[in-house]
Parts: sequence; C-alpha cells; structure tokens
Amino acid sequence: MAIGKDTALRLMLVDDQVNEAEAIVSALRNAGIAVRPMRPESLDELAQLLAQQHVDLVLAEHASTLLPFDQVAMVVGGCGRDVPLLAVLDGINDDILESVQAQGAQAVALRARPQQFLQAVRAAWHDLDARRSQRYLEAQMRETERRCDALIDSSREPIAYIHEGMHIRANAAYLEMFGYDSFEDIEGMSLLDLVAPKDVDAFKALLKRLSKGEPPPPRHELTARDIEGNDFPAVMEFTAAQYEGEACQQVIFRRQVVDIDPELARQVEELKQRDAATGLLNRPTFLGLLDAAVADAAAQASAHGLLLIELDHHAQLLAVIGLDAADQLMAAMGRRLESVAGQGSIARFGEHQLALLVRGSDHMATSELAERIRNAFAEHVLEVGVHSLNTTVSIGGVQIGEKIASTSQVLAKASQGVVAALGVGGNRAELFDPGAVDRAELERIEAWVARIKAALEGDGFRLMFQPVLALAGDGSEMYEMFLHLYGSDGEPVEASTYMQIAEEHGLLGQIDRWAISRAIGLIGERLKTGKRTQLLLSVSQEAVQDSTMAIWINEHLAATGIPGELLALAIPEAKVFTNVRAAQDFAGALAGAGVRIALEKFGAGLNSMQLLSHFDPALLKIDPQFVEDLSKNADSQKQVREIAAQAGNRGIRTIVPNVQDAASMTMLFSAGADYVQGDFLAPAGPEMNYDFS
Repeated sequence: MAIGKDTALRLMLVDDQVNEAEAIVSALRNAGIAVRPMRPESLDELAQLLAQQHVDLVLAEHASTLLPFDQVAMVVGGCGRDVPLLAVLDGINDDILESVQAQGAQAVALRARPQQFLQAVRAAWHDLDARRSQRYLEAQMRETERRCDALIDSSREPIAYIHEGMHIRANAAYLEMFGYDSFEDIEGMSLLDLVAPKDVDAFKALLKRLSKGEPPPPRHELTARDIEGNDFPAVMEFTAAQYEGEACQQVIFRRQVVDIDPELARQVEELKQRDAATGLLNRPTFLGLLDAAVADAAAQASAHGLLLIELDHHAQLLAVIGLDAADQLMAAMGRRLESVAGQGSIARFGEHQLALLVRGSDHMATSELAERIRNAFAEHVLEVGVHSLNTTVSIGGVQIGEKIASTSQVLAKASQGVVAALGVGGNRAELFDPGAVDRAELERIEAWVARIKAALEGDGFRLMFQPVLALAGDGSEMYEMFLHLYGSDGEPVEASTYMQIAEEHGLLGQIDRWAISRAIGLIGERLKTGKRTQLLLSVSQEAVQDSTMAIWINEHLAATGIPGELLALAIPEAKVFTNVRAAQDFAGALAGAGVRIALEKFGAGLNSMQLLSHFDPALLKIDPQFVEDLSKNADSQKQVREIAAQAGNRGIRTIVPNVQDAASMTMLFSAGADYVQGDFLAPAGPEMNYDFS
C-alpha cells in the first residue's frame, strides 16, 4: 500500500476558477506526483463524488463563494471516509488558522509558497497512506495471529513462548513432552524448571545473553527434565517473536534421538545456513538476522548498519571470465569482503550481490566501514581462476534505527543506494541515514548534476525508438524517440530519478536541444537511405518558454535541409494549459517550417477539450491512464471515443500509447483513433528497423 512513483493521487479540487485548479494539478505533476483530478461544481456533486469515487485528498479554496469552505468541510467530515481536507489560502494569520482547523481542515496549503504547498499535500497524502496501511496491517495481523495460533496448536513440534524466562504460551505437543495436562500447569513457570541441574548454569548464561539483545545460537543442546523427574537429551531453537504485543522468544524444544551424532547434527545445521558456492551465509539466514536487527532497533532504539555490495561492470567481467566462473568471482569477492568487514555477518544476498550486517554500528562507523570496503576492492586484484581482475564496487547502505525499523524499507533503501551508486559511475558508497537525509540528498543531487552535464557534453544519453503505427495502414513510418540515461552497470536509469534534478538546475532546455539536434540528424540519415521517417519526441516547458528555441530549430532545419514536417514535438497538456500564450507563440514560430506539435498526456486535465479552443495541435497523444484495462473499462472506452471524435472534427490526429491487447486494438479502430503504439505491438529498441509495410 506504500506510495510509489506510479501511484496516482486521486485529488478533489474545490475552486471557483478552473485555471487555478489546473495550475495546482500542473504544479503537483511538475513535482513528480501523478494526479487524477476531480472538480465538483456543487455541494451535491461533491457529496456524490465522495460517496462513489475513491478520493485521497480534498484541496478546497478557503475563499470560494460557489462552494463555501465551511459547507465543504461539513460534507467531507460527514462522508464517513478517511479523507483529509486541506484549506488553500493566499495568506494566513492566527485567526484564519484557528478557524479552518475548527472547521475540520487537517492542514493549510499556501498558494504563494509553492514548497510549503507541495509539502502539505505530500504530508497529508503520506499520513493517509500510513493510516490505511496501519488499518490493513492490523487486519492482516489479526488474521495472521489467528492462523498462527491454529497452526501452533495443531503442530507436532513442541513450541512455547518465553518472556523474561517464563512460559506465556505452549502448545499441546510441548505439554505432552514434559508430561503436563494443560497450559495452566506451567503458566508463569520458569523455563529453568525444565532443565536438568547440571545444565542450569549454562542455560542461565544463555538467557542472560538473550535478554541483552544478543542473537540466539542456531541450536542449543542440553539435558531436559520432565514432570516425573526423568532426564532426556534435547535441543532448543530460539526465534525472536511477539505474543500479544510483548517481545518474547519462541522456543522449539525437541527431544534428541540418542544415536544421532551431535557434532554431525551441528554441521548439517550449519550447512543449511550457507551458500554452497561461496561458503557465505545464504539469503534466508541473512534475512533472519536482519529481521532480528530491525526488531531490536524498533524495541531498543539501537543502531545497526546494513550494506549491499555489487561489483561494477559485472556483465563485462562475466564476458571476460565466462559464466562458468561466476560463482568463483562471488567467492573471491566474499573473501575480500571478509578480510575488511570485521565481526559483521556476510551473506550472498543475490546472484551478484553481497550483504553485510554490522550490529551496534552508528552512522559514522557504518560510513567509515563502507568507505573502507570500497577502497579495499579498488586497491585489490581479485584472483578468479587464471584471471586477475582489478574491480571496483558500488555500495548501498542503510543506518538501521528507530526511524526506519522495517525490513522491507531497509532493503528498499539499500537497493536504491546501490542503483544510485551504479547510476553515477560506480566505485561509490551511498548510505541512507534517516537522521542525515539532507546531507545525503545534497551529495546525490550534486553527483546527478555532474552526470547529466557529462551526458550532454558527449553521448551519455542513449536513444530508443518505438514504432507509432497508423491504423489506416498507409505505410508511413513514424517512431517516438526516447532518451535514456544509463548507469555504469549498463542498465537504464528511471527518468524520474534525474529529470526533476535537471529541471531544478536549469538543464531541461539543454536536454531538449540535445535531443532535437539528434532527431534532426537521424531524419537526415534516414532520408539518405530513401526512408522518409517521422520522429516524435517530448520536450519540456522550458522549450516552450524559451523564445530562442523555435528560432534555433528553424535554423537547424534550414542548415541541414531537413523537411520540418518529419519532426513532431510533444508537450504535456498540463504544461500548455498553464503556458497557453507561450505555447501558441512556439507553435506559430515553427509552423512555417512544417514542424508539428503534439499534446501528450491528453485528457487527464480538468477541462482538456476546452484547451483546444485556444491551442491547435496537429496530434493528440491520449493519457496512458485511459489505456489501462481499456478492453474491460467502459468509462475509459467512452472517454477515448469522445476524444477521438472531437479531435477528428477539428482535423487533429490521435495517438493511443501503451496498447496492451488485441481487444483494445479492435476498440480503438472502431473509435476512430489514428495511431497506436505499445509493447504489445512493437517494443522500443535501439534501432529503427520495424517493417511498416
């Protein structure tokens, strides 16, 4: 239920002015938030939408006259759903703040302070998501506890739960092994009472270590004693657990078969926890240790460090040494890590990834260790068979503490750190510390700015092309061109990782010029081979607002002799809505050369068709949200039909992206769409080699 990069905010906007509401939507989308907006025009429509639609957040203009804020607050508060209400204000004082809070607003969003506005929306949305997640988890927890209780009761394994050395729960198999009739007979009894006198001192020492938060041994052998005073050899296994909200230990207490060699049993148990190829801990064992560390951080406010380590250029290394030596490479990597890791727990966590857990490590110690490991690999030669490899590593780390006491979050942050380190060239450690986010974020941004600038100066961006197919089958060639920035591992990096940074540092205009220049050059190369290929590519609002951009494009086309009608530039609908005059001037300046303008993500705005009264594009690229489950979603089908019909009446051609199945193709053909694209038809690739005939 966590909010991801593709999660859409279902936003209710209460504002007298459509353009003001659209400006809010545009600002949120510029900040990387996917928005599905709604705008009621009456209190009845507001109540109906709240009852029928899934709404995440209501942003209501405090000064609205058509839908007064106090009445909006009453409708939202009375809808019976957990829907946060934010008051949109131009300014604020103590009286206004007290008034809106008394009326039921959770927060205020100041229109004149964009950062505060964005932070207020994000905070309210994330708080809502946390509440929903908590309710979901509580329900899941109740169901899980019910099932666990049933499983424990029916298990043939003797299982008990121990808190501070006392029994708080035991199943029938456990009672039977010691000769008790019911749990009441041992409730509150010390576990020491079931241990033979000769092993009591050693067992006391173990319990003391466990009480201090030390990890339990894989197995503990001792002599147990039943209710009749009979001694028997036994083996115990401990797992950190909770019972009715209390931290405790789950104990599996097995009678040991006498004729089994204890040393052999210990060795078998040890082998179960190891990766056969490297001898390091395996993933399941490591996850158990990580769960225990995370639980300890949550309960005791302790600090631990997690590092994920990957070799840079792993694919290229395998090409040199051969796939059959992959395990040898990981083993050599493991040996090098062991030589510098100290007392940490090391595991083979993935096919080409190692993990290191260091308990009791603060941020400074974890950072120093990560840097020491990075240097240890950079300065060392790995011996793999007959090959000697000088390698570097990318490290993603997390400082585990109270603020991030969730195993899934810890692993996600560590994985993001590895990806970020690889993305900016490798040989780098990225450590996430919830207590030092600002510093880490600044370093990450600086590294990305440097990488983007380097890509602009050379060929750091790689191009991908996806065919755009005419449903009429006229044989014309059209591709959409995409820019990808690749990391040192050869994998593409998500645009959301760096485009916001590029915008904040004024680099979007340079990226636009780089892409347009490449597109014009490629069109020229295709013309020389007799192929009249049209290229469609997206540009930013900076291209629209830059008065010199259209002049530069026209000059570039004239200098190369390329027909402008083979170039199409796509601008997001939301950007045009808030920059109509600049968009009109941009399109007008390019019209003489024949360059076509497309509106992309069309239909997701509050009043998309009205925009066409002020701006006349050659192409409309429908918002991908309407194509999700298009063959089964009647509302999306209706919306697509209406857009295609109205566009056709205006002489505008429509493109439908992300087409997923044949049924959608049939529907789009009947709806009158002009072009389609999607992985179902032809995925994007590095070459323009699709057969349009």
